[in-house]
Amino acid sequence: MQLQPKPADYPRIRKALKVYKVTSVITGVMLLLLCAVMVMKYAFSVQLYLFGPDGFAKFEPIAPEGVEADFQPGGFDLFKAILIAHGWFYVVYLISDFMLWSPMRWNFWRFLLIALGGVVPFMSFILEARVVREVNEFLATHDVEPAAASPDSPASSTAATSAHSPEGRS
Repeated sequence: MQLQPKPADYPRIRKALKVYKVTSVITGVMLLLLCAVMVMKYAFSVQLYLFGPDGFAKFEPIAPEGVEADFQPGGFDLFKAILIAHGWFYVVYLISDFMLWSPMRWNFWRFLLIALGGVVPFMSFILEARVVREVNEFLATHDVEPAAASPDSPASSTAATSAHSPEGRS
């Protein structure tokens, strides 16, 4: 038997879902940029440097093995920046994954599957659509019940008013 989220956690789930949607898209885009960087580096043996002495952007060949210390082109290493940014966004993505996974009370394998979204290209986009749809469907079917049962809701106040009104008595 799988545990169900607690009704008190529904607002927390909604907030976590918003954070997850944003972080999954950012992580997916960063992963695709990282894949492009890896293709350029290992297939074409070049790196991109910005704001160097040779202009705004310049592709530089990768230094031969063993002489990397002697080969330091000037400028901002865009490839390294993308690598670092993806790493940090992946950590934020894992936190948002946990923020959603925990109140939804899913099993640990679901957490690991969603975590793979930041490692496998295009998977974060597929999982984002699937997880958001699933959580929204869950909230749509389960969040109606507490709203109808709460004393502050219009439906319950109407029922209480009609029970105490002269027309409601027989």
